[in-house]
Amino acid sequence: MSEKFLYALTRPLLFSLDPETAHNLTLPALQRAAQVGLLRHYPKPADSPVKVMGITFPNAVGLAAGLDKDGAYIDGLAGLGFGFIEIGTVTPRAQPGNPLPRMFRLPQAQALINRMGFNNHGVDAFVKNVQASRFYQNKVGILGLNIGKNADTPMERALDDYVHCLKKVYPYATYVTVNISSPNTKNLRQLQDASELDTLLSGLKRTQAELTDQHQRHVPIALKIAPDLDAEQIKTIADALIRHRIEAVIATNTTISRTAVQGMQHAEEMGGLSGAPVFDASNHVIASLKKELGNDIPIIGVGGILSGADAKAKIAAGAALVQLYTGLIYRGPALIKECAAALAAH
Repeated sequence: MSEKFLYALTRPLLFSLDPETAHNLTLPALQRAAQVGLLRHYPKPADSPVKVMGITFPNAVGLAAGLDKDGAYIDGLAGLGFGFIEIGTVTPRAQPGNPLPRMFRLPQAQALINRMGFNNHGVDAFVKNVQASRFYQNKVGILGLNIGKNADTPMERALDDYVHCLKKVYPYATYVTVNISSPNTKNLRQLQDASELDTLLSGLKRTQAELTDQHQRHVPIALKIAPDLDAEQIKTIADALIRHRIEAVIATNTTISRTAVQGMQHAEEMGGLSGAPVFDASNHVIASLKKELGNDIPIIGVGGILSGADAKAKIAAGAALVQLYTGLIYRGPALIKECAAALAAH
């Protein structure tokens, strides 16, 4: 029985549930399947190595942050054949996130709206989960750890939160992502503005240099940005990335635009829109960044990938790697292999 057929059978059941309930049932089941060895024979993509940030990725298709915020399901997710896994966003202290309901499906648009708000158990619990995973213990794959700020930390103290998390996760990460682009933490996106971005990146690079000396190991930093940026903002961010020698940029997070989903059920819900409607906006940001960055800083493309052709379009726009999230909800895990095969043949 193929993985596509299996997901076609289970999807109607999952879609009959509230999205967060479905999420909270699926991931523990996946983790359990990994623990008892059921994923050992799951069909994985053939290796097609890509070198980015000085790291050799077994394939170019990764998991975007947000699916496993606490790193509780790393082994289950690792069993699906991703070339790399990114977990988080984690904050220094535990926080519940926004009130329920906070995730909505828009099946007509193959989209989700979420306003989760960095719900997580805090960085100490996160690190324990990473340490407990076989994936980490056996050093079998590439793990991106995504960090953010607590909702109640004043914006002028944001750097403190990012530095705190960077210090905690650094020993366990293959790379660290700095998330300044979620629309669900008040004012977070203002960290993309020129002066605030300079302060943040210089502080993080200073800390990275100290940690490199301390651990005798250099862990690259990637910056995750929004799709809702104009040409001038993209140029400002590109200049800052080059000036501070940030190792990669992830483009993009979810959008606050509702142009593509007007009139649909749930379209007016607050939060970030992901899936097919963000595809073009994300590709536009990737292409604009590529123009500014050239080959100096690699781009990880994310947003609206629902097929192998979509993954190829991200690479054509200028990305070196891609990440999936909402596409997995609509297409199931067979999407990973489809995208990896399309990129290997690219």
